[in-house]
Amino acid sequence: MNSENENSASPFQSIGAIDYTVIIVRDLKAMKRFYEDILKFPVFRELSENWIEYQIGGNTLALSRPGLTASDAPVPFGTAALQLAFKVSLESVDACARELEQRGVELVSPPTNREFGHRTLFFRDPDGNLLEIFADI
Repeated sequence: MNSENENSASPFQSIGAIDYTVIIVRDLKAMKRFYEDILKFPVFRELSENWIEYQIGGNTLALSRPGLTASDAPVPFGTAALQLAFKVSLESVDACARELEQRGVELVSPPTNREFGHRTLFFRDPDGNLLEIFADI
């Protein structure tokens, strides 16, 4: 790479936010049920039978079957493909843990105060992705 290109601004510097996150799912029906019935995320829109969107704050979380742009094999069960962290109020961390347990969701880690200033709760969705509920302490 020449020095002229190294000193010029990259077009990637114009990225200001993550607009949406797509989870490539193994079992769309189970994942839809989990995100709607357990986490109570309202459906923002369904663009097809293979694509469902939830609006979370200023971001979109989409569930998608593999196909249109990615036909990769799913990661093996028991392997987290991603971790999503959802920020809540401090008192909501424990309330979320209680509700998850009441709904039969196994906690990976119960509400815990961490040395880096967060109270965290970890659990998995039906595809094995690691989900975190956290608050600043």
